[in-house]
Amino acid sequence: MTVWTPNDDGFADLSSHDTFVNGPPHNTFARLRRDDPVSWTEWEGGEGFWNIVRHADITELNRNYQVMSSARGIRMEDQSYQEYLARRTFQETDPPEHLKTRMKVGKAFSRPVVSEFEQQIRDLCQPILDKALAMGTFDATKEISRLLPMMMLGRILGTPDEDLPWLVEKGDALIANTDPDFTDHVLDKMETDEYRMMPFNSPAGAELFDYAHDLLAKKERAGDTDGVLHMIQQPDKDGNVMPEQEFRNFFCLLVAAGNDTTRYSIAAGIQAMCHQPELLGQMQKGGDIWATASDEIIRWATPALYFRRTATCDHDIHGKTIREGDKVLYWWISANRDEEVIEDPHRVDLFRSPNRHMSFGQGGPHVCLGMHLARLEVRVLFEELAKRVKLVEPAGDHKFLRSNFVGGIKELPVTMQAK
Repeated sequence: MTVWTPNDDGFADLSSHDTFVNGPPHNTFARLRRDDPVSWTEWEGGEGFWNIVRHADITELNRNYQVMSSARGIRMEDQSYQEYLARRTFQETDPPEHLKTRMKVGKAFSRPVVSEFEQQIRDLCQPILDKALAMGTFDATKEISRLLPMMMLGRILGTPDEDLPWLVEKGDALIANTDPDFTDHVLDKMETDEYRMMPFNSPAGAELFDYAHDLLAKKERAGDTDGVLHMIQQPDKDGNVMPEQEFRNFFCLLVAAGNDTTRYSIAAGIQAMCHQPELLGQMQKGGDIWATASDEIIRWATPALYFRRTATCDHDIHGKTIREGDKVLYWWISANRDEEVIEDPHRVDLFRSPNRHMSFGQGGPHVCLGMHLARLEVRVLFEELAKRVKLVEPAGDHKFLRSNFVGGIKELPVTMQAK
């Protein structure tokens, strides 16, 4: 058997965050796709769950929100109905409720609106890259991939630049709340019930709640009506406005998901350049590659490893019966390495077309709201990087997050030689 991930014997425990500290257990997912495409995992931390690992099965079920609902949580953790109501964002709702919120903010993240950010993104990239390249050897996650999404987050939210490092730190504490490098309240290592009404069961949610409240008050006093925050608070056609709790949860989602997913895609792309030297030459030739490169880098990264659904009724698939109320995990990371759909999936092909990756949750009502912005940020960053360097190589071992939910490289030592 080809070994894709160290220490993965093909039977990894998918419920354990420790399983993923060396990267996703691709040997296990390959075995499951081949031999057991709908498998059950017992879990010491709560109720067990089903694993859906084939691209075709995830595609089919992802469209069927009537049978597989998002309205009971999107992570494997159990939560009461009261906790769900307190912590949910529009990600944890089904149509038509989901679409009502999505339509409010959809325009701000539409392709035409996002395209207007290109020059601004390019202007942000240039000093970031110039400063990093002057170092020669550095942590690419810290010096490159973390900074661009952080700066763009500030532009979208309308927050002062001096607040951004704090915001990103709190976003990390939310979405990477199983990694002790990012939070003092590690979800599976200590008692966190005190924060069970906060997003991701994290105290960082309370701090972000307060910040969002103060930020909105300042904007209202200044008559600032630009951006997503103002848009999301406008009444719908029936005159209803988003409740304060829901608005604060949405703010936390923007801070966490809006920054981390793009950061880890950029880091994965640089990591790929270290181990496939031909990628830099392909980027430098330019041309048609920029129509496909972003999606391939994002496929390779798969920042969200899975999303959970909950069965609303009994459902038979591959000889198994998923019972009403069972948790069902869609493993995007497995679908993005499915040999039946993705040719040579463990290699980065920047010209891959079509690219049927599922990093954005394609095929269902919950397709990623920020996908156009993520593609643009990734493309522009690598365009600007390719202009400036003649060599990219590893300067040490890269390290992954301790998380089975967020797939990300948290340390990436590299050496880059400027042209």
